[in-house]
Amino acid sequence: MLKLASVLLAFFCSLACYAQQSPPPAPAPQTPPPAERIADNSFLLEEAYNQEYGVVQHINAFLRNNVSRQWVYSFTQEWPINPAPRHQLSYTLTALNSPDFSGSGTGLGDLLLNWRYQLIGDGDARVAFAPRVSLLVPSGKSRFGRGTGSTGVQLNLPVSVLAAEKLAIHLNAGATVVPNAKNELGHRAALHSVNLGQSFIWLLHPRANLLLETLFLNEAAVVAPSVIRRDHTVVLNPAFRWAHNFSSGLQIVPGIGFPVEIPTSGGRAQWGIFLYLSFEHPFKRGLNSK
Repeated sequence: MLKLASVLLAFFCSLACYAQQSPPPAPAPQTPPPAERIADNSFLLEEAYNQEYGVVQHINAFLRNNVSRQWVYSFTQEWPINPAPRHQLSYTLTALNSPDFSGSGTGLGDLLLNWRYQLIGDGDARVAFAPRVSLLVPSGKSRFGRGTGSTGVQLNLPVSVLAAEKLAIHLNAGATVVPNAKNELGHRAALHSVNLGQSFIWLLHPRANLLLETLFLNEAAVVAPSVIRRDHTVVLNPAFRWAHNFSSGLQIVPGIGFPVEIPTSGGRAQWGIFLYLSFEHPFKRGLNSK
């Protein structure tokens, strides 16, 4: 999140002594500090801003498809690791329910271990670019449709642009490669998936945003030994979020979205609900989130 915590200090002129012939100058009027803005994180896309050094973020996301009844929950924790801050480490845990697989119930999905480098800009820049590389760890059970069954690699290239005073834009292009993925029957094949996306964030208020995200997914699935099937989907997600800022530096951001999945190869559109909850706070004394 774009966490601007600048404080304007009002300077007062010293009082003149009674013996002075000229009156003391009037004190400068105090200007209230600007409200902290949230303009970075999208819901289904990724921003190009690393965390400030000394600030950790905990991101909870829940997505449910109201047609298939399938849902997925993810928890991401982001840690900057140098004062610049150029390098950021994070991990993403997932849990999901797959009703298509009889008896699968609910369980853990695959784990992502992430490294992101702030190549261009930062949270205050008009343009920022922070590529991310992730190791996909097959912690989910592929026989229940909760994982790929093999180690993989993911690359994402997020670009963030402050297009206007009240408009932020995020652009994403990424790919996931799983060389030896396995399906629920134990069949294996190499998977290559691609994602493209764009989001518009309108700063309706410094602490309230309207979002419109568009995501294109070209995903692969194993259907037989060395055979894959590709599905192309466009996701539209109108959403809203707001922030609660505390003097301790804690920022809480809840949000809600209503994604619509539109298959490009035919079939009916499916809609769902997306819930978001982020906690961001200093983990080093004396540092405040921006």
